[in-house]
Amino acid sequence: MLSAFDQGAAMNAFYEHHRDSIRFGYRCFDRILLNGLIQPFQQPERVVGFFDTYRRIYPVSRDVLRGAAEQFQGWVKEEADRSNAPIVEAPKGRRDDFVEPYFRDTEPDQVVVILKAREPARIMTAIGDRKANRWHLQIADRWVVQYNFYVNDRRWGRMFVRMCPYLPFSARVCLNQHHWLANRMREEDIDFRQCSNAFLQCGRPERLQELADTLTAEDLSRCGQQWLARFTPFFSERERRQAGCQHRLFFSQVEFCDNLIFHRRAALDKLGERLLDANRTIGQPNKITVIFGRKITKQYRGKLQTEIEDMHLPNPVIRSHYRNGFIKQYVRDHLILRTEAATNNVTDYGVNKAVEHLPALRDKLSAIDDSYLDIQQDILETFVDRGHLQRLARPTVTPSGKRIPGLKLENPRQLALMPVPGDTALPQPKRSPLDRLYQRINDGLDRLLHALGLTFSQPVNENKILV
Repeated sequence: MLSAFDQGAAMNAFYEHHRDSIRFGYRCFDRILLNGLIQPFQQPERVVGFFDTYRRIYPVSRDVLRGAAEQFQGWVKEEADRSNAPIVEAPKGRRDDFVEPYFRDTEPDQVVVILKAREPARIMTAIGDRKANRWHLQIADRWVVQYNFYVNDRRWGRMFVRMCPYLPFSARVCLNQHHWLANRMREEDIDFRQCSNAFLQCGRPERLQELADTLTAEDLSRCGQQWLARFTPFFSERERRQAGCQHRLFFSQVEFCDNLIFHRRAALDKLGERLLDANRTIGQPNKITVIFGRKITKQYRGKLQTEIEDMHLPNPVIRSHYRNGFIKQYVRDHLILRTEAATNNVTDYGVNKAVEHLPALRDKLSAIDDSYLDIQQDILETFVDRGHLQRLARPTVTPSGKRIPGLKLENPRQLALMPVPGDTALPQPKRSPLDRLYQRINDGLDRLLHALGLTFSQPVNENKILV
């Protein structure tokens, strides 16, 4: 019986071909970045109406908007004292690494640290005449100090919420399903080993995949609304209820990863080298069309290429771009092959931005992972993998009825005849004896098949060399 992951992964040829080397696998969302907007406050006239109706303030001047920001900044200091969470300047490097020590020995639903940084935001501004007390409001882009609240959520574990202190209080919520899954498995007493945002071991991998599939849009909304309500003390409960002063969540950046955990590091290292060398052409438009399920036409505008990044690191990343999205593949923790579809604009894939469309987004990103792995397996497969070499060892009958015996491929004399004339004049990269043998077999295969009158379907990818 196939596990929950097997039933989904069986759709791609890569997993089927390498499954004997794979200990287990799972798929889930990785990083989920949500934008939080108070929709009525995106319109200046609605802001004026709010202050007139609920605060008895008219007109809304620059001082009123500045007062709201100062009130929020004062509340942040009080919240830091209550939570015993320091307010520190954001580092220039990776923030996840910087806040790591603050999460040790923390309680559930606790704010552990607050980072402040000057970042771009859309804020409400007032333009007018102070003497005549005549003002009108408009949305403008400004660089302002924003506050990043790092939280140990009871259900989601490590997360952060970025709040802008200026109206309309735009926000960003960052979640990671790996932390969410870790909490679910602890609740069920499932033995597992987590390394950052990946699982290296799991006592019940079938249950791990089942739990990953149970994530709903309600899980995202419930967590986001809980903390956004807490971090916007400007509004009363009556104003939230009657004036709709609460954030609505939309997808900003989403990553969905396919994780294959191998038995042996050596097997994955060798496979990773082949993938890096063989994927030079995976960014071609015909392949991108298959991967992302979106046709590339003359009207296409956007990035369309494949890159190999972080070459100075032990595990380089293969990244293929399409519009505002991309898919990347890399080896992490020496045992995990991760294939990760990501997007900065889900509408590129025909999915609405509201979090209620989480199921459709999961299906789309999972299909992209499958397509990518299917194409990679086709690139990796040689004539040996497709069975053509085994056919050469079997007898053949020509159209005239003549029987030709099969080749004895282990015979050194026949192997010596395989290289195509002229190939020896070309500079050859240094290869192992096994690689050179495969090189000679593949280079001479077209010529031999033609001479023997054999027909076969041409491979989809032109890369026929096992590297």
